[in-house]
Formats: sequence, structure tokens, C-alpha cells
Amino acid sequence: MNFFRHRPLALFAPALLVAVAGCSTADDSTVAVPTPDARTAPLCQDLDKVLPRKVDGQPRADPEPRSAYTAGWGSPAIILRCGIVRPPKMVDAKVALGEDPNAIAGGVNGVEWLMEKQGDGTWRFTTSNRRAYVQVTLPKRLSGPDDSAQVMTDLAPAVKKAIPKGIASMRG
Repeated sequence: MNFFRHRPLALFAPALLVAVAGCSTADDSTVAVPTPDARTAPLCQDLDKVLPRKVDGQPRADPEPRSAYTAGWGSPAIILRCGIVRPPKMVDAKVALGEDPNAIAGGVNGVEWLMEKQGDGTWRFTTSNRRAYVQVTLPKRLSGPDDSAQVMTDLAPAVKKAIPKGIASMRG
């Protein structure tokens, strides 16, 4: 079941400003590799093939261990993981109603995202309304709305091309 409503980009921008303040990732180059199911794995492999060489002007620098399910750009890295397990807040009615200060729904260039505040105060972005969950975590250097919006804008064409609209497997 999908509780997300379409929200125009104009409404998304203020939410993005709030959401990205203080975004960060771990500064090391290792990332947990997702284990997508058989339905999701080919979609993630297709995404890996069409990801941009640069995101926000940063060259691709994939984390260890190397995998078709993870990608990175820059240092400290913008990290993408494909085939993750559905975040619990993805189906939380409070999020859909805008009543959860730690989760915001919105979209950039035809790709809808759930933005979740993590326990350490950072934020992560997870696609919604796509047949695979794609998660993007930003480093602290991308704390402004223009910087984070550019990351999502750069990634949107690849996500739209490789991950069809639809309902993702609950498992990832």
C-alpha cells in the first residue's frame, strides 16, 4: 500500500532545505552491500550500468567491497545502495500525513523520495513508487539545499531509466 501523495517540486524544496541540514555519511570507504531478491537484483544491475560518471561534479569512486548494488561519488562519498529492504517509514501513515518530523516525502524530476532523519542526525533518501528501493546518503559537505537537489537531479535520469515505476518487493 502506498500512502505517498504527489507533491509539487515547489513544496519539496523547503522540505529538502530542512532535511539536508547536517547530512553526512561515514568517512570510510566501506559500505554494507544489500542482498536484493531475484526480482530486484536485475533492476539494480541495470541501474549500475546507467549511473552517471559524475554526481554533483564529483567523479565516481565506488566503495568497498565492489558491487553492482553500491556506488559512490567523491570523497567523502555520496553513497548509493540499490536493493535495500523497505524502510519501515515508507508505509507509516504519519509520514504520509506530514506528521513525522523525522521523515519527509517529496520528489525531484519524476523520482519520488522518502527522506529520513537518522539517529545521528544525518538524513538518507530512499526512492518510493519504484520496483526497487534505491537509497542515497549524502556527506556533510552537501548540507545546502542546492547541493543536495543537484545530487538528486543528477541521479534521477538513471533511476527513471533502470527502475520502473511500481511497487518494490518488501524485502528489497
